[in-house]
Amino acid sequence: MNGAVTSPHYLATQTGKRILDQGGHAVEAAIAVNAVLCVVIPHMAGLGGDLFALIWDQDEKEVKSMHGSGKSGSYVNREAYKQKELREIPERGPLAANTIPGTVDAWWELHQQYGRLKWEVLFEDAVHYAESGFPITDKVSNFIQEKAELLSDHATTKQVFFKNDRPILAGELLVQPDLAWSFNQIAQSGRDAFYNGEITDKIIASMEKHGGLLVKEDFKEHSLEWERPLSTSYRGFEIYQVKPNTQGIAVLMMLNMLEKNDMTSIQDGTPEYYHLLAETAKLKFRFRDKWVTDLETIDLPYDELLSKSFSSEVYDHFSWDDVYREEELEELPKVDDGRDTAYLSVVDKEGNSISLIQSIFHEFGSGFMPEGCGFFLQNRGSHFSLDENHPNTLEPNKRTFHTIIPGMALKDGKPFMLFGAMGGEGQPQTQCAMLTKVIDFGYNMQQAIEAPRWLYGRTWGEDSSTLKLEGRVPDEIINDLRRRGHTVEIVEDYSQTMGHAQGIIIDHERGVYSAGADPRGDGIALCW
Repeated sequence: MNGAVTSPHYLATQTGKRILDQGGHAVEAAIAVNAVLCVVIPHMAGLGGDLFALIWDQDEKEVKSMHGSGKSGSYVNREAYKQKELREIPERGPLAANTIPGTVDAWWELHQQYGRLKWEVLFEDAVHYAESGFPITDKVSNFIQEKAELLSDHATTKQVFFKNDRPILAGELLVQPDLAWSFNQIAQSGRDAFYNGEITDKIIASMEKHGGLLVKEDFKEHSLEWERPLSTSYRGFEIYQVKPNTQGIAVLMMLNMLEKNDMTSIQDGTPEYYHLLAETAKLKFRFRDKWVTDLETIDLPYDELLSKSFSSEVYDHFSWDDVYREEELEELPKVDDGRDTAYLSVVDKEGNSISLIQSIFHEFGSGFMPEGCGFFLQNRGSHFSLDENHPNTLEPNKRTFHTIIPGMALKDGKPFMLFGAMGGEGQPQTQCAMLTKVIDFGYNMQQAIEAPRWLYGRTWGEDSSTLKLEGRVPDEIINDLRRRGHTVEIVEDYSQTMGHAQGIIIDHERGVYSAGADPRGDGIALCW
């Protein structure tokens, strides 16, 4: 086993292989893959976003968590928005870009901890694709077409994504010279280029010009955190997630409830399977929405939420015959979900492993690209509420709720599975689908990813509690679910609504890596 890499874009996956072939650590390959993703899928990934990762290093022999999300600025508060007569934070524009991006700092810290190769080597491919361009795919082109009005509002974005006064089309080259400049700055000067250098100066100058709230001191004061991740057991496997402010705890709570059932008897793809997974998400998401925010502002009862006895109490509300009615659930504050995310995972020949997810939140983030930088600032801060009683209320120097979650499973104390997906509320559900299909039903990773998918609840900005099913699900199963009370919505086969999943299985007994990439995206998986 020499390595395995999977990502949502074929160029990025190839970059990861190149780094591993040069003797790089899995973490270095992941940084390089993520950097290329920032170039080739700029609507999902970018230097202006946040990052979370779970890492297993063979020397340390433990799962560590990289918490690479930034806080709101020191002048970002509820009053600042109320003075502008705003009842909620705008989803787009400089006022939506009110948190410090954590990605570059996370890359730097990961390399400081595990790096073998020179820092600048990790960005060679990203610089090349930004400077010379690359042909965009149909999926990327469709996002540009869909958001053409947003991208044409500002000269900086229109210059990048338009050609001859129309959005660039599939097969045409996307060239991003300003983004290449930013990557060169980072390659030469490390994290300081972004947090206390020329990139910082350009961001702040643009913020001041367009009425943003971030100041240079916010960037200089930014720091990230190494943490011990959360975990639970599922049929003898240890499942790990990053702590809140992410929603990873929802996966663990769902697994605790699923474990009470004999999944092999229920069988995959049956009405009972879809019903159980959808109802589990419905019941557990209520507790996620109540508790997930910046841990510095709330005392989260981990022991209770992750206890098997707590899941037993929740399971008492589950019925095989009928859905649990929304109106009977405790009324909790609404928490909007994320839309666009890039998940990747890497294992090197020594078995060092990383499960990493990175995002700028909505497609094209805030839509605000600081002049001369070539990247969008995320709009993750639009997730904050201006309601002072909301658990995710806006305050200065606070981290907001995050939907993005990388996953890792251990078997007999060794990494067994790296897994993740994009797609807001779909992420915990897709992760549980991947785990049950691999652990309970014996699927390989590609089979688990390609299987017909479902999604309960809100996604892609909709306020909907329907149960979305891909069209490949047979009619008799759909009719059965409707009889149980589900409001079923049919989407296309391999629908973008379901997000893009990637993953790697590490078979220590047979000495084999098995990776998979989602046909719903533009990625590939490589094992060699």
